[in-house]
Amino acid sequence: MVNHTSPVGFILLGFSEHPRLEKILFVVILCSYLLTLLGNTLILLLSTLDPRLHSPMYFFLSNLSFLDLCFTTTCVPQMLVNLWGPTKTISFLGCFVQLFIFMFLGTTECILLTVMAFDRYVAVCQPLHYATIIHPRLCQQLAAVAWAIGLIQSIVQTPPTLKLPFCPHRQIDDFLCEVPSLIRLSCGNTTYNEIQMAVASIFIVVVPLSLILVSYGAITRAVLKINSAKGRRKAFGTCSSHLIVVALFYSSVIAVYLQPKNPYARERGKFFGLFYAVGTPTLNPIVYTLRNKEVKRAFWRLLGKDGESGES
Repeated sequence: MVNHTSPVGFILLGFSEHPRLEKILFVVILCSYLLTLLGNTLILLLSTLDPRLHSPMYFFLSNLSFLDLCFTTTCVPQMLVNLWGPTKTISFLGCFVQLFIFMFLGTTECILLTVMAFDRYVAVCQPLHYATIIHPRLCQQLAAVAWAIGLIQSIVQTPPTLKLPFCPHRQIDDFLCEVPSLIRLSCGNTTYNEIQMAVASIFIVVVPLSLILVSYGAITRAVLKINSAKGRRKAFGTCSSHLIVVALFYSSVIAVYLQPKNPYARERGKFFGLFYAVGTPTLNPIVYTLRNKEVKRAFWRLLGKDGESGES
């Protein structure tokens, strides 16, 4: 039997076969969500209120923080409700909204991280021309392009996914409504959707990641040409936070969207999907604040203390 009409809703299985694990995950995810709200809101405040952080790097970082706030708020509240209680359902409209926003923001983050890599490339490889190349108008245009590509990708891929003929049991073997999980739920022909997802993965994941790696290859060559060890450390220090964020984000995205078709990979994909949705937005502000002296100094200035004395 196949349901050719819009179903009433879906059942998000998650780890329902492991009730104890669900309670542990509830606490972990709740704490992570609170840290995400605190950390990303703090970065937004510092980037807005501190004049010394009114630079292209922190403009893009504030975009990333705002994106992460929206990203987690799209899925975490529903996830917490499903983990805590026996009801694990989500309405068809709720699934549509979650899938649309999740894909919109996920794609935007892929492009935004590429833009941030370009910013770091110009800062390290062309420092004398940095202010001329990365001017405020270009920053706004690049950020707008990232958000626009995310919106277009979501408009293109969300409707065909939810028009699939879903099996009557309506059980999604995941924590949230994602394209791979919904394709697996279909009892009809999913060839078009799988091709669409593969093409999207190439343009949204593989190409941006390749550009980031090329940028950091050029950055590495430029840094190695610097004579002083202090200069090399400073140059690498400006890029290390972004590189860590890229590694965390793309490793989980690749594990979710480019995984092979087998039960082990699907079960492993749940954990990576959870980390992709909850872990990376929590870790991003921690990485940028712990490894960035300017952010720490701005934080102490916000508290009314001298940045240098607060840091020491």
